[in-house]
Amino acid sequence: MFKAIWFLLCAAALIFSVPAHSAESLSTGLVDVQSINPDIRVEARYATEWNFVGRPIEGYRAGRCYLTKKAANALSKVQKEVAKQKLSLLVFDCYRPQRAVTQFVSWTKDPTDGKMKSFFYPDEPKDQLIARGYIDAKSGHSRGSTVDLTLVKTSMKHDSSKILQYRESGTDCRRPVGIEKTGQLDMGTAYDCFSEVAHTANPTVSAEARKNRELLKAAMERAGFSNYPKEWWHFTLKDEPHKDQYFDFEIQ
Repeated sequence: MFKAIWFLLCAAALIFSVPAHSAESLSTGLVDVQSINPDIRVEARYATEWNFVGRPIEGYRAGRCYLTKKAANALSKVQKEVAKQKLSLLVFDCYRPQRAVTQFVSWTKDPTDGKMKSFFYPDEPKDQLIARGYIDAKSGHSRGSTVDLTLVKTSMKHDSSKILQYRESGTDCRRPVGIEKTGQLDMGTAYDCFSEVAHTANPTVSAEARKNRELLKAAMERAGFSNYPKEWWHFTLKDEPHKDQYFDFEIQ
């Protein structure tokens, strides 16, 4: 009898210890991509201060990547393909709560907050970021099948104890310093660089960066993703399950 009661208490403790967002993520069909393929590396920039706003973003309470299961499975195929070249995917952002998108829009309207301008949008007027297609009131990320990512060399071992292992250095996202030292392939700009230089087909980046961008783009397209032309890192599953639904549960 005692063992039976103990078992029931333990089971109840496990049930009630499940993070509050789990039921919501499961009901939408979103999964943690690392539960599908643990080799995919994740550095959720919006859960940190290293992003164009300069502080953790609303709704990002953990550095995790959630996608629809369909998108996660497709991304796993890409991971397995690039692994043959001793590369790995490094994911910066996946599912994005709608509250985060709303925060980005509000941020563009605050002329007093230019904390991260010199690095992330050195030549772009902040109040024009929406008009120029870098920020929108609705984001494909909130539908759960859009992902921002790059490629890293697997020779650079992943250290999960470092929140920002792959952080770029320098003073201008268009010319990140020593990006290869972080393990990232040279893509011509840092992630989230609001600049024409970050447009996927921009001809002014180096031949190495163009080659690496094409390598990423081709691998993602073979798995069913399409690229957003203004951001070399941004891909959406073509046959996404939630084409008109935008979710807002927190990432925990």
